[in-house]
Amino acid sequence: MSSSHPSASKAQSNRRHFLARSGASIGASVTGALIGSSAFDHPISTASTTTANDKINLGVIGIGPRCTYDLTAMLKFEDIRCIAISDVQESRRLAGKKLVDEAYGNQDCALYPDFRDLLARPEIDAVLIATGDRWHADASILAAQAGKDVYSEKPCGITIERCQSLAKTIAETGRVFQAGTQRRSVPNFQQAVQLVHEGKLGKLKAMHASVYRPVMDNTWLAGERLPTRKTVDWNLWLGPAPWRPFNQAYVNGKWRGQWDFDSGARLLDWGAHTIDLCQWANRSDDSLPISYAPEKDRIVCTYRNGVELIVDFLDDPFGDRAPHYITPLGTCPVRFVGEEGWVETGDSGEVVVSNSALQKEVPPAEKRVRGLDVTAHARDFFDCIRSRKPTAANAEVMRQSHVACHAAAAAWITGQTLAIEPSKMTFNHPEANQLSQRPSRDWASLS
Repeated sequence: MSSSHPSASKAQSNRRHFLARSGASIGASVTGALIGSSAFDHPISTASTTTANDKINLGVIGIGPRCTYDLTAMLKFEDIRCIAISDVQESRRLAGKKLVDEAYGNQDCALYPDFRDLLARPEIDAVLIATGDRWHADASILAAQAGKDVYSEKPCGITIERCQSLAKTIAETGRVFQAGTQRRSVPNFQQAVQLVHEGKLGKLKAMHASVYRPVMDNTWLAGERLPTRKTVDWNLWLGPAPWRPFNQAYVNGKWRGQWDFDSGARLLDWGAHTIDLCQWANRSDDSLPISYAPEKDRIVCTYRNGVELIVDFLDDPFGDRAPHYITPLGTCPVRFVGEEGWVETGDSGEVVVSNSALQKEVPPAEKRVRGLDVTAHARDFFDCIRSRKPTAANAEVMRQSHVACHAAAAAWITGQTLAIEPSKMTFNHPEANQLSQRPSRDWASLS
């Protein structure tokens, strides 16, 4: 797998081919997949073409602070080679190239303002996608259709429909997919779930998932002078999201909490992790709660087996998390409650249990791993690229847990207790069903 890259003219030719076949449909469909067939003409790699002696060539789409954290861990793997970075901001492209080139001691990392040129490179085996929420599903779908395996930061889809379409595309293309819900691969969270699965808590009764207090905001910032496309490609930054005037604050991160750019009233910022862990603890990776009842400070979700998933709103998620949770356990705490005891854990790496008998079941940690650490989760992704086995947070796991998050958000937004039909992912409420999808802007024809 060579680290060379095509000339600019060839990359542009590949992109024109892509646009001719699919560009008109991107963003035009509200409920369907973006593209019906692969946009690029090169074979899909398999375990037989990616051997243990080969390096996996990695491309990066969107390199902000979280991606830099992820990529820094990935660059330490000897069998991985990051060969290309795409970002709509020149400053971030250059910072990413500096990170990669310094790690490898060369100047080989190629840069692309338009991620479609990166996807056109047949030697790229996998991509790390760490854009804003609005882009995760669409970029992942295009990458899978281009024959790339995908590691996508969460939330992986800005609506239920996008999560459904992404999972469907991964199944159709046979690509390896890992959602960036890395706490599934962190030891203390694994230990807490294991206590539930081994029956150490007795019969499971309730689970608590911490989230930010939801917010609904779509206030436009004042329009500013549009920079050159080289500096910031505003059309590509917006992507499938609705148009609004450029403001540098959006690009710097002010998009968070904005309905047009964020997921599920921001409930998925933590919920994609904490609700996902509850799904796992309840052995519900192939299902989800069937009812969602909003209350003042929480949403009570109930599974078919009667177990309650209580989504607790935290006014100070990065500070005092009492009385719901034990503050020293850190961010993203979860608590599992059984008939014979409970366990709570968070990003500090520590596990707290309700009694001394349970404490004997928790092995002492030789080294605590913080919940933000992506190392083991990324390793699982790359190992599964070689084996072609499902990852810890594969597309189906993502689909169920993300839809549960979106359903909880819909209950809070509508103020109504909602029931969902798991096989169809539809609600018993018309307004909630309208929240399941959003119109998509035709960004491709404007590029």
